[in-house]
Amino acid sequence: MNNQQTYIALETIVTKEIRRFMRIWVQTLLPPAITMCLYFVIFGNIVGRRVGQMGGFDYMQYIVPGLIMMSVITNSYSNVVSSFYGAKFQRSIEELVVSPVPYHIILSGFVIGGIVRGLLVGIIVTLLSLFFTNLHVHHLFIIMYSVLMTSALFSLGGFVNAVFAKSFDDVSIVPTFILTPLTYLGGVFYSIDNLPPLFQTISLFNPIVYMVNSFRYGILGVSDVNIYFSLILITLTTVALYIYSLKLLQSGRGMKE
Repeated sequence: MNNQQTYIALETIVTKEIRRFMRIWVQTLLPPAITMCLYFVIFGNIVGRRVGQMGGFDYMQYIVPGLIMMSVITNSYSNVVSSFYGAKFQRSIEELVVSPVPYHIILSGFVIGGIVRGLLVGIIVTLLSLFFTNLHVHHLFIIMYSVLMTSALFSLGGFVNAVFAKSFDDVSIVPTFILTPLTYLGGVFYSIDNLPPLFQTISLFNPIVYMVNSFRYGILGVSDVNIYFSLILITLTTVALYIYSLKLLQSGRGMKE
């Protein structure tokens, strides 16, 4: 395929992915917005009044960056895992794999679709948060880079989950038993500096801690971990997972059974 044909193939896959979740926006975009509003009301207003300040900010201000990142993570992941597994289940992915479209274009198309949904939900949640608190941009580049790389990372994670999934139950196992606990224990609702030393050390093995704190630093200018280490870790993990995902796609794992 020449460059123009490759671009058309990528555009087609991305357009299909975007139309897929936009067609059912009531199920894909509205629920996260409602859920985040409940978090704002319950944790921000009711619980926040008792907590007071955290990290030098009102509790509502402190948790908003984490809630935004949580919505980006869950939606980026769920978009790709549901889309790719659906293509496997319908066996339409086989036609795409045997076509002249390069494997990296196929993978990039699904990942970009997940990134778009994650960012779109993140924007919606950010706009809703402005009704509850004030947000300030401390470092725009870090905000954009951390949210983009995080959405790409979890889009790739959703792809890997979909490749190995053999039933619809397998699609929900990872988000329920791995992703959700890691997210809630990733410093979304608290500063890990407030934890006992042992649990602070354990928290450092949670990758979501670095993603949440890098985004929080971009907005508030505070972080529980080294910001540069966080950005490097996110970048290297994303690159490694992209290479692994590409190898899985090239091998036909989960698609030739």
